[in-house]
Amino acid sequence: MGAPSGLLEELIAVSALTVEGLTRRFGNLVVLDDVNFRVEPGQVGAVLGANGSGKTTLLRCVVGADRPDEGVVTVGGQRIYETDAWARSIMAAALDDIDFFPDLSVAEHLALLAYAHGDGGDPVEEVLVELGLAPARDQLPITLSSGQRRRLALASCLVRPRQVLILDEPEQRLDVDGRAWLTDRLRREKESGTVVLMASHDNELVDAVADVRIGIGE
Repeated sequence: MGAPSGLLEELIAVSALTVEGLTRRFGNLVVLDDVNFRVEPGQVGAVLGANGSGKTTLLRCVVGADRPDEGVVTVGGQRIYETDAWARSIMAAALDDIDFFPDLSVAEHLALLAYAHGDGGDPVEEVLVELGLAPARDQLPITLSSGQRRRLALASCLVRPRQVLILDEPEQRLDVDGRAWLTDRLRREKESGTVVLMASHDNELVDAVADVRIGIGE
């Protein structure tokens, strides 16, 4: 059940992300076992672990795309369900399985997301320039390089309002300049009071921005 009417404004203002006792199994395989952490507004939580340790599964549980077998995920004390309008209104995510509108250009894709989610995101034109996508604004997503598609995934988060930002290895397929931009952008997200949760293998990025470190599969 979603947040009651009138509670949404309070949740947006008090948006600490809390994970308590989260456990996820696939058959007899325990992927996540009693994971607990809290990330406050203005903090970055970094999910750390080897490939296959369950980092992506954890992020999918946090955004509500996967249901844990045990435990709860809350924002501002309210449980997260992906189908809830209020959850979608405060949370932006770029996971590995992000889909793009295949028949819309890069600029059209971002403009539609901005329109659908309402005011509060960064202007589309500014995001295109910031992410280096302005030259590709009229291209279809399928024509982009893997690095450009990664930038488009990140841009898709920035053009919409967000109090919680979930990123799965956002440094992947970014060049040196792109990783420097990402570090700066995450610092700005912190300054704006956003809760950021990211999985990353980039120790330099983690050292630069992380306030909370969450070890998985240790």
